[in-house]
Formats: sequence, structure tokens, C-alpha cells
Amino acid sequence: MVEIIGVKFNGTGKAYYFDPKGEKLDVGVQVLVETARGVEMGKVVIPNRMVEEQEIVPPLKPIIRRASEADFKQAEENKQKEKEAFEIAAAKIAEHKLEMKLVGAEYTFDRSKILFYFTADGRIDFRELVKSLASVFRTRIELRQIGVRDEARQLGSIGICGRPLCCSTFLNDFHPVSIKMAKEQGLSLNPTKISGVCGRLMCCLQYEQNAYDDMLAKMPKKGDRVETADGIGTVVDTATLKGKVKVKFTDEHGDLVKFETYALGDFRLLDKQKRGKNSKKEEFRSEEVLEELRNEGYEELTPELVAELKEVAGSELLSGEREGSGQETKKEDDGNKENKDTASKNKKRSRSRRRSGKKNRGGSKEERENRESGNGGYSSGYEIQETK
Repeated sequence: MVEIIGVKFNGTGKAYYFDPKGEKLDVGVQVLVETARGVEMGKVVIPNRMVEEQEIVPPLKPIIRRASEADFKQAEENKQKEKEAFEIAAAKIAEHKLEMKLVGAEYTFDRSKILFYFTADGRIDFRELVKSLASVFRTRIELRQIGVRDEARQLGSIGICGRPLCCSTFLNDFHPVSIKMAKEQGLSLNPTKISGVCGRLMCCLQYEQNAYDDMLAKMPKKGDRVETADGIGTVVDTATLKGKVKVKFTDEHGDLVKFETYALGDFRLLDKQKRGKNSKKEEFRSEEVLEELRNEGYEELTPELVAELKEVAGSELLSGEREGSGQETKKEDDGNKENKDTASKNKKRSRSRRRSGKKNRGGSKEERENRESGNGGYSSGYEIQETK
């Protein structure tokens, strides 16, 4: 067991472990520590405690000392200098005509280095910019390209819920969020409702996903047949978090009788609706969903999100597309069978041609003549005339 404290920098991000050197440090105490970027001042967020050695990323560096009044004064001066450095760097970027957006500037505590954070669509050649900045500040310059999520974390803002952004307040790290989560939670695929200020999917979609995964494993899907106290019916809707399903009952002629709602445990799943793959229907449904999104501000989505939307929309078809009369199903099965028979016959013909080609050393007489004339062994349907 090793004694550690947890320190955060700038109030957001991860907490890093340091050796307290036997000092008792409470939460909120400012300390000076040595990091890979140099000497920095951070706030204790985890008080003294013992942890297993496996939880520590070696080497465990000790703190330098508690922050003094002089250290607080120097930190305030650094903040003022960072504002000036930001304005100078922004002017230099405009002077060099670089396609990059400056997000922030940060001095290390001992002012041995200045870090500039920026966003850009691609790679930027900023070597000349670094030389210009180094000639102005006379210190080490480091430029770091960050993503739009890190930009939102640094700048801070208000989310659509009316509260400060999660990433700039309490989130220690970014967790993967997918459009599938919004689909499973029954949310609208309107990008303005599921995207944050950074333009990416909202981090809060991930908060309740474990509960949804647990309930979805127990719940039937739309189209499944269930047995209840009122008889056998078909699931037409589900309330995942409530653990309830809406069941449709029909008579022997297929006419609607009634709808009833049941909780988990009040019904028994008989058989699941078959969900075979159908490329044409999946492609049609995918384009249909994307067209709806395009009408609601679809262009705001990123290319990665577009690809994911296509995948989800194509993999989950409407229940109505799965259902149909027995006659229609029979026709579709007959058509599929006919297509399979045709494909099988074509395959056999192809094999017989290959075998006959081997025996005749290159196919028929016409094919050999065409090959010798430079026509690749296949008849083009045109006569070749020699020009005199």
C-alpha cells in the first residue's frame, strides 16, 4: 500500500496521484508539483489515503511544497500574461494566414514554457509561427491541436438543459457515445436535440445507458408474440425504463380487438419476430431516415455520425415492413426460391463451360479465332476488316 493525494489542474480533467511526503493535506489545498510540462500549481481533490501499488502509474512524484502567498501572486500574474499572449498569438496566426482557431494560452507556473491550444480541420504547418512566437516571448513555445470536445471543455458554456457543461464541471474524461444509445433510449434523431454545443453527441446519453442495456435484455421487441392472462397478443410498443409493454389483441380474422399494457412478469414470451437481413429494404429505410434528418438540420452532423446513422437506420427496419399477409409472404418465398434456382442453374452452366474450355484448350473454335485476332477470346459482335 502507498499513501497518495489526488491533484487536479485548472479545475477540470483527471486527478493525478502524487506523494504527499508525509504531510496531511485536505481537499482544496493548493500545492506545487512537478509534471512533464514543468512546475505547476494544482488543487488537492483527493485527501491522503492508501491505495494499491497496481493503481499507480510509476514513477510517483512527490509534491514540492504547499503554495504560499507569493505563489498565489505569481499565478495571478501568469493569468494576466496568458491574456496578452493569446492576443499576440492570434495576431501572428492572422499574419501567417494559417487555417487554425486559437482556443487558449497557458503559462507553466515557472514561466519556462507557453502552451497554445488550437483547433483545425487538418494538419497545420506552424513551424514559421513557432519561430515568430519564440522571437517575441523568448521562451519555449508549444502548440497543441485539440478536438472540439476539448475546446468546449476549456471555454465552457451552457448546455440545452440550462446547466453548465458536464465536461467543464465534473467529467474527468470523455466516454464513447454512439447514435445507437439515442436510438435505444427512444430519443428523437434530430441533431439539434441530441448534439451538444461542440457539435458531437451529448455526453449525458451515456449516463443511463447501463440501465437501458439491463432492461432491454429482459424486454421483448416490437412484433414479438406474448402470452398474457387475456390471451395471446403481439407487442406493439415498449416503455423500457418502466418495464412495461403494450400488447395488441386480434380475433381469428385479424381484426383489432383491444390494446392492453403489461409489466414484466405479467406475460410470457412465445416467439420472437424473425429479423432476417434484407439489403434493399435496409437501404430504402436508411435513405428514408436520412432524408427526414436532412429536413431537420441534417447537415450539422459530422461524417462519422452520418455513417453511424446509416448503419443504425439500416439495421432496424420498421415493424410494418416485417409484417404482411400469408399470401404476400408466400409470393416472396416463391420469388426467392425462383431466384435461387436461376442462380444455381447459372452456376452449373458456368462450371460446365470451364470444364469444356479445359478439354478444348481454350473454348470453342469461334473463341479461339477471336483470341488469335486480339479480341480477348470473346465475340464483340462486329467484323474486323483489314485496311489495305
